[in-house]
Amino acid sequence: MKATTDSLIRQIRAFGDPQRMRLLALCRLAECSVSELTRVTGLSQPRVSQHLKQLVAEGLLERFRDGHFVYYRVPADGGSAGPRRRLLALLPDDEPEFSRDIAKLRELRSQDDSSTEPAADSDRLLHKALVDLTVSAPLGKLLDIGCGQGRLLKLLASRAHQVVGVDIDKEARRMARAELLLAGLPNCSLRQGDMYSLPFADGEFDTVILDDVLTGAEKPATAIREATRLLGEGGRLLFLASTVDEAPAQISENFARWAADAGLRISPPRQIPNNSPAWMLGVATL
Repeated sequence: MKATTDSLIRQIRAFGDPQRMRLLALCRLAECSVSELTRVTGLSQPRVSQHLKQLVAEGLLERFRDGHFVYYRVPADGGSAGPRRRLLALLPDDEPEFSRDIAKLRELRSQDDSSTEPAADSDRLLHKALVDLTVSAPLGKLLDIGCGQGRLLKLLASRAHQVVGVDIDKEARRMARAELLLAGLPNCSLRQGDMYSLPFADGEFDTVILDDVLTGAEKPATAIREATRLLGEGGRLLFLASTVDEAPAQISENFARWAADAGLRISPPRQIPNNSPAWMLGVATL
């Protein structure tokens, strides 16, 4: 029997268990920790861990560490992506037990204070400018460096194939995970990361946002070169900076200098709003 056929048989066996189906239904929706899965399903921690180990072994889930925590999610890619998608498509959307589990997970995460302040007018204009960019060219696979609590992830997720947010602040990532679950955005994931050395392959992303992380950075040129490394052919690097700590003219000058040093072509940065700008947005290409 072919190795691919044998692998499929093992996946089907792992899939064909009611409790493992519950875990898959949850991890298909959001990145989940063992603690969350235990609290939601009511299963013992050793039992949940045993199920997760089998699901990871058969490629139906993947395990990753974020700081001190370990999370599980459905892999976005990989050699068995096609068979995995077809198996997960068999999970019924109208299964009452799955719906109860998802409701419990939402309730669990909503107990954390994940509420955000209403967006200011300048933020709404910034969001409109970013959405307009998705009309001129698709986002593809998007990386948000300095994603904070995930506001831009929530805004752009439906317009991207896959979205990854990186932030060094574990509390911000925790809040972002709660926000993304409540927003129902399963194509988003969060990572711990240092903008000077990111855990991604060369050319892995179509769009990269440097999300208000350059102003005040010790090595902005290094961060831009690292972000540029991650761009695939035809990709775009978005420079985003608040004007709170630096004048728009200085930010614009910095963007141009940094882009030139990295071998990028950058359009004239846009002031948002045009009068009394709160944000500067630049779009650079290779």
